[in-house]
Amino acid sequence: MNPFLDLRRGREFESLCAVSTELGKDPLQVQGPGGNTSLKKDGRMWIKASGTWLADADERDIMVPVHADRFSAALKTGDERAADTASFLASVEGAPDLHSSIETSVHALLDSPVVLHTHCVATIAIAIRSDAEDLVKDKLADLDAVFIPYQKPGLDLARAIMARATGRTRVLILGNHGLVATGSSAIEAKICLLEVSRRLEPAVDVALAEPDRDWVQSLQDTGWIAAPFQTTQAIAFDDNLLEIASGNSLYPDHVVFLGPGCVIAKDAETVNEAAQRGSQGRSERKLVICPGKGVAVPAASNAATLTLVRAFGDVLVRAAPGSEVTRLTDLQEDELINWDAEKIRQALNTTESASA
Repeated sequence: MNPFLDLRRGREFESLCAVSTELGKDPLQVQGPGGNTSLKKDGRMWIKASGTWLADADERDIMVPVHADRFSAALKTGDERAADTASFLASVEGAPDLHSSIETSVHALLDSPVVLHTHCVATIAIAIRSDAEDLVKDKLADLDAVFIPYQKPGLDLARAIMARATGRTRVLILGNHGLVATGSSAIEAKICLLEVSRRLEPAVDVALAEPDRDWVQSLQDTGWIAAPFQTTQAIAFDDNLLEIASGNSLYPDHVVFLGPGCVIAKDAETVNEAAQRGSQGRSERKLVICPGKGVAVPAASNAATLTLVRAFGDVLVRAAPGSEVTRLTDLQEDELINWDAEKIRQALNTTESASA
């Protein structure tokens, strides 16, 4: 028998798909094609394919087979092949012809049978803070949690985890990125992940908002619409949220799907004028905030883009007022924009219509 097929046909794989679907349908955990999950045994691993949606795990074939033992060994010995995720894909009859997740190196490195990685908004609201490591120690000490300062997703992140994690580590809080929870089963890992989310969820004290009606009318036939989420609209009407929104991006998927940061429109600017000014010399920006009026996004935004528009508001309303945040640098933003692996993921979601 083929060990990969044996693993795929088992109850634990079915459980992983159910947990993946549940997390993927929760916009406070996963947005669009973000996040990834895996199951491994005896060096073989099935992991979510890049560009697919966890929300589809029960209905579509989104898991690909990887030689986790070989990948892990390459990482630990400094083998240059570790830079090429495709080198460790297994040839298994019937497996989808897809790229493995950008985070495959992280999943292969961790010993636990099940690894769940989400972009939990409550976690990101903590992970963007300059005192994030202290907060993790305070709130998650009994869960064997480790804070990992921001690294580019993939190989760089895996190396940072190797430097900080131990055999006891169950939870990783990824600086400016998200949450990793592990377990001996999908259910155990899910329970751990949801407990971390519960502990990090703050009391939200921000008034949700609707955009100004006249401003919404002014967007007709401009190629822009008002963002359809009250948490995101709240940014335009709250000075604290505006301050946090101003400046460089806070986490990778924002850069990948919305462009670097956002644009704060000046008093006399139209949304198009603000967007053109903000995009000069850099990648296109797809989020324009008009203080006191509303937040605009391109009318042609696909489902993946809109999930990240919502996430921006969901993260910011959870950010503690007055807290100091750590942002991605220009260099870190640019390497995400120009990263071939992320270009592939974007291309796969150009016409994505899965429900968020």
